[in-house]
Amino acid sequence: MIETDILVIGAGPAGSAAAKHAALGGADVILIDKKSEIGTPKRCAEGIYDHGLQWLGIEPNPAWAVQRINGGIIIAPDRTRLTLDETVLPEKGYIIERKVFDKYMAMDAARAGAKIMVKTLAKSVMKDGDSKGPFYIIHCEHMDELIEIKAKIVIAADGPESRIAKAFGINSTTNPKHMMSGVQYEMVGVNCERMDLIELHLGAFADGGYAWVFPKGDDIANVGIAISSTSKRPAIEYLNEFIASYPPLNNAKAVEINVGGDPIGGMIEPIYDDNFLVCGDAAGQVDPITGGGIILGMLGGKTAGQVAARAIRDNDYSKERLKEYHVLYDEYTQGAIPKLEIARDVYLSLSDDDLNQIVHAFEGLDYRNMSLRDVLGVFLKISPRLALKFGKLFKLLF
Repeated sequence: MIETDILVIGAGPAGSAAAKHAALGGADVILIDKKSEIGTPKRCAEGIYDHGLQWLGIEPNPAWAVQRINGGIIIAPDRTRLTLDETVLPEKGYIIERKVFDKYMAMDAARAGAKIMVKTLAKSVMKDGDSKGPFYIIHCEHMDELIEIKAKIVIAADGPESRIAKAFGINSTTNPKHMMSGVQYEMVGVNCERMDLIELHLGAFADGGYAWVFPKGDDIANVGIAISSTSKRPAIEYLNEFIASYPPLNNAKAVEINVGGDPIGGMIEPIYDDNFLVCGDAAGQVDPITGGGIILGMLGGKTAGQVAARAIRDNDYSKERLKEYHVLYDEYTQGAIPKLEIARDVYLSLSDDDLNQIVHAFEGLDYRNMSLRDVLGVFLKISPRLALKFGKLFKLLF
């Protein structure tokens, strides 16, 4: 029997953030991951933005921050390009190498005092207790041997539709209409107009989603697509069609393929219970529009770790004590996920003609000096219907 204050299950970015901040808070922490090597395989387009790193207190490292990104290009169904670069947008970011980034984040957790156990699969959980209060025993397979870990608090960071959350009685199942099916190639021989801008390709060709080109330096890029999981054809067929139709990819060759599901239905409820917290993709801490989850998930992990450490100090692991996690996460993210769910629904309601008109209308405008009223004025010129739709959205978002 191995005993610890806090057990974190899953050493992705969210799990490592949870373990790091729980350890910094003075708790004994074990972080386990079922894989032999943390960070592989990747299931991510690998984009991350500066403000997110600042919120997390992480300095970019050339080992994993492989390409500086100065903005992006939104590409309409008719291939009209709306460039939003450093001349109009203050936000910048990086394309990272997730295989390296994830390992670095786990190393940060280890430096903070967490114990790391790779090739360790949590198989079942059992509630127990003594005079000091309730705890859980997690039965694991570690290096092909069966072990038991006794923990006062368990943090699940084991990905979409978390098995551990289900074991604790929390419904982590995602409605199929809120699950995106994603596939991505890492390609060489990419010849984009600017390799310091990400590209987002919109339209019905992506069947409820979008395609992307995320440059990684030189002539290398992640090229992928996310479609509705209820689509009648596999995502790879849509991706191959997109690549064949886009001239900058005519000579590109795939050197890696990544596949996976992405939950875009918002956070599961609840994300805490007695002795238990959920963070990252397991909690649905994912942008419902883009499917991006690195920053939102790590903020969830950081908050979960901090709250769990304080609960250990208070010797109170009840859901009444741990509900602070949900309150603080909503505060830190300013309720972003529910708001972005609304924006996602608006995006899904737009036709290709709508998207073309919007991109055309904003092409060449000076965004630096535009107020919200100015933006709504642009939509009004396009269509009163779109102005009404986006007016309601802006009112909810801002």
